[in-house]
Amino acid sequence: MSDSPETTNASVPAAVRSLSEQEQIRRDNLSKIRALGVEPFPAALFPVSHTSHAVVEGFEDGSTAFEDVALAGRIMARRIMGKAAFAELQDAHGRIQIYVARDEICPGEDKSLYNELFKKLLDLGDFVGVRGHAFRTKTGQVSLHVSELTFLGKALRPLPVVKEKDGAVYDAFTDSEQRYRQRYVDLVVNPEVREVFIKRSRMVRAMRGFLEDKGYVEVETPVLQPIYGGAAARPFKTHHNTLDQTLYLRIADELYLKRLIVGGFEGVFEFAKDFRNEGMSRFHNPEFTMMELYVAYKDYRWMMDLVEAMLDHIARALYGEPIVQVGEHNIDFSSGYPRMSMYESILKYTDVDVSAMDEDTMRATAEKLGVETDPSMGRGKLIDEIFGECVEPHLIQPTFITDYPVEMSPLAKPHREHEGLVERFELICNGKEIANAFSELNDPIDQRERFEAQLALGKRGDAEAMMLDEDFLRALEYGMPPTAGVGIGIDRLAMIMCNQASIQDVLLFPQMRPEGGGKA
Repeated sequence: MSDSPETTNASVPAAVRSLSEQEQIRRDNLSKIRALGVEPFPAALFPVSHTSHAVVEGFEDGSTAFEDVALAGRIMARRIMGKAAFAELQDAHGRIQIYVARDEICPGEDKSLYNELFKKLLDLGDFVGVRGHAFRTKTGQVSLHVSELTFLGKALRPLPVVKEKDGAVYDAFTDSEQRYRQRYVDLVVNPEVREVFIKRSRMVRAMRGFLEDKGYVEVETPVLQPIYGGAAARPFKTHHNTLDQTLYLRIADELYLKRLIVGGFEGVFEFAKDFRNEGMSRFHNPEFTMMELYVAYKDYRWMMDLVEAMLDHIARALYGEPIVQVGEHNIDFSSGYPRMSMYESILKYTDVDVSAMDEDTMRATAEKLGVETDPSMGRGKLIDEIFGECVEPHLIQPTFITDYPVEMSPLAKPHREHEGLVERFELICNGKEIANAFSELNDPIDQRERFEAQLALGKRGDAEAMMLDEDFLRALEYGMPPTAGVGIGIDRLAMIMCNQASIQDVLLFPQMRPEGGGKA
């Protein structure tokens, strides 16, 4: 049986799509398996006792520890040698070689289980359960000598195969985008990909444990919101039929979490799916994960220290030290990150002082620096664009950028020392923002004025301007204590902690354009 990559266009609906030759062979094999009286999709429990990794790593010559082993997984390779065969069995923990002898799995007169099922009808990718004892082959490879074999699931499509050319081994997917579209196949043929997501899970667990150990409470806030807010972004819009009400997928959790501070919680956090109707890139996916934390009676300077300690903790949980290899850089997450103001950073990397510029001068400066602008951009947006183009790419080691112009930060408290600035920081690492934090604005009168300024920007055509949230203003009027808040992009942090160059590589199912390049 050949297991060449399928060439069928997967974008064609299954009801009208013609089967490839290999798919038809597998369906024929399915019928033949049932004709032998074997159910190819059994419902019965198969009692797995070990993992492939445990057997391969734990086996010792002369030991009786693995005399009775039950494993289950996919057949990924097979070599038939008459009355015996070797195969590679892959489970979630690795691979192990299995040895199957016809006369041992078919001790009586009927040899059909081996002659028909195993030799002819079993395809690569099929699931089987095996029982037997571990041994070491003459070549020194730990293997499982099979005494019982159970069919557990038929694969009706062939897996992509790894390609070799001039001694080099290439990915099984000729189209790299298919890895993301068919992540379920990518995880099978590229098992190392699974390790990225295991590490991501450990990263989130370390962050959650760090916050819980400090007594902060994990909460949940609405995904569907009547008014979106908490960030400058374009939302996804939907409609609730029963209420006949327009709703938005949240772009941030901030305004609801601060309502909880008003209500008496002194430290709350949320791991949340947020949604922004914006372009896609290797740093952007329209659906992404944020961790937002709000702590009463604190400020942004205190929050910088907390973020340093948390990232140090996460790096050590993953690697045993605060140093993380990212591409060609060793990024050091131990405490003591450089701190510079937004204006200072622009001056350092452009030799231009923008601190006293008005909007028109700022626009002209941006254009001289090669930064694209449009008429909808106010002074704050222009500064943000200059920073993103001219400063961010230079910041590889974790760096706090502080003290932003008020126009850029409608939810942050005015700076206690510098008029026209707010108490805000962003943490930049490996050339991109991974955290954003404020001393939170708790003056409801000032907050209303900031929202009204955002409405004016919206009228100028800024699609990312914030809405005015009357209920949030009402909450602030009941009184909110001084509060520090931070949002950390989990996906971007995972890119760094897992040494991945694209956000698609740390999302199990990233958003993709429709197959074929057309509209859905």
